[in-house]
Amino acid sequence: MNSTYNWLENSWVQVAFLVLGSLLIYYIGGKILALITRHVVSGHLRRYPKKDVEKRQATLVNLVTGIWRILVAFTAIVTIFKVLFPAIDLAPLFTGAGIIGIALAFGSQTLVKDFLTGVFIITENQYRVGDYVKINDADGKVEHIGTRSTVIRDDYGNVHYIPNGSIAHVINKTMGYSKVYFTLSLDISTDLDAAISVINQVGDKIAAKEKWNTKILSAPQFSSIEAFTGKSVDVAITGKTQPSDQWAVTAEMRKQLLRAFEDHDIKLA
Repeated sequence: MNSTYNWLENSWVQVAFLVLGSLLIYYIGGKILALITRHVVSGHLRRYPKKDVEKRQATLVNLVTGIWRILVAFTAIVTIFKVLFPAIDLAPLFTGAGIIGIALAFGSQTLVKDFLTGVFIITENQYRVGDYVKINDADGKVEHIGTRSTVIRDDYGNVHYIPNGSIAHVINKTMGYSKVYFTLSLDISTDLDAAISVINQVGDKIAAKEKWNTKILSAPQFSSIEAFTGKSVDVAITGKTQPSDQWAVTAEMRKQLLRAFEDHDIKLA
């Protein structure tokens, strides 16, 4: 009885220190790795836009700290088990011939695929946290890239969890820069030269404003005549913005065009 009590007393003291130490390593180590990762990324991507650097930092921090915490948790669990049950040899359980090893070989194939695909996505910089993407049937903002799945929130607030291994095609809408692109249907009787002049003037005026000049890389301008009928003519307007700013610039451009068209008696179809 005394030997059992002494064993429990000694073992649980060790376990308490192991748990405390593991928690410190888990959190403090994660913070240190996050700081190092951000510093390294900012050093290598000095010439890239600030938003791209921040997205890359957030994505790599998630990956590095995620792997770190998995390793710490796994190591802590195995170490604590050895302290509590020193007579049990865990080695056979983790060998390829062991029962658990065989089960993991079959059951973890999908997990391994998800993990490796996630690593390739991040190292190839296909998309980052904060990017607006279309993946499979999900279209929205990337909120998290984990070692197993990618989390996307669409415009309706719905959250999509996509296993990395199932991702076959990615459309990134905010990589490097974004584009303003929209069309307007003008009345067929409209003086196109006058309308084009107004469109270009409005685009230049917005791009010159302090609120917008840091967001606009190329002022929205008339691009082409997309189509026309007996009642209308569709004109396309394009421009270039910082990543993710295209929607705000498009909204401002439309608002200013409505006022300018009214002032110059240019009618929409």
